[in-house]
Amino acid sequence: ELDAVIISLPNFLKKESVIYAAEHDLNIFLDKPLARNFAEAQEIVQKVEKENVRLMVGVNYRYFPSVQKLKNNLDDGKIGDAVIATSELILNGPLSHSVVPTPVPEWWLNREMSGGGALLDLGYHLIDILSWMFGDLEVSYSNLGYRLNLSVEDSSTVVLESKNRGTTCIVNVGWFSKSIFPDFNFRINIHGTVGYDSTDHYAPRDLRVHAVKEGMLNFFRRILKRKIHYLSYTYYYSSFYQLLELFFETLNNGADSPISLEEQLDVIRIIDSVYSQNGVK
Repeated sequence: ELDAVIISLPNFLKKESVIYAAEHDLNIFLDKPLARNFAEAQEIVQKVEKENVRLMVGVNYRYFPSVQKLKNNLDDGKIGDAVIATSELILNGPLSHSVVPTPVPEWWLNREMSGGGALLDLGYHLIDILSWMFGDLEVSYSNLGYRLNLSVEDSSTVVLESKNRGTTCIVNVGWFSKSIFPDFNFRINIHGTVGYDSTDHYAPRDLRVHAVKEGMLNFFRRILKRKIHYLSYTYYYSSFYQLLELFFETLNNGADSPISLEEQLDVIRIIDSVYSQNGVK
């Protein structure tokens, strides 16, 4: 008998899947984004609340070790009052590098099916982190880029203002970089009245060296019959396991989710606002 499900489906299938699971009394771990747009997100949240089931959105970037360290330093006052925060996530999105060619599913580049491009795909993570760190964000400037002449945006810059802390937050995302993991162009920088800090200070300088070290550590953990740290060799993607463990803990303990649906609704609201400002319906 099932207690919960993990839903990791194309965006246009999420609402139907969540509603079906909720109606069958199943708790839900949902890969981001919560929905294609704010109206759809509201329907999803209203449904799970009506059916009294748990829904956690998989915003795993919050649980990168470098992001956790940066957030702790901010909360501890080591940066002072945050004046400016910049964030970057520039990858290839669904457009694979020619060295490892992968067909692009049709739904990715269909705005009606996907809900959006690089902003919804990558910007969701950055806006979630900045909202979690600074709270109460409003869009003061935005643009969408179409360098690749796709039907959805392949880049975006968004400037957000935090009413709570007076911080100006800048989001830069793009699908235009032909990169292959472990090359990973992601960072959060915070400039405060006491100093400057960045996720770059805490992430491995060379992910290949890190992978070798973690592979050896996991080898010895297995020999010593200790818990294996799954995907720790990637540094970034072990966050999926941490997030799933948190989800299961909240189900077992009845505790509140560390990722509230109100926060996720706000992320979608901000993204919808950007699309609206740029004439996208």
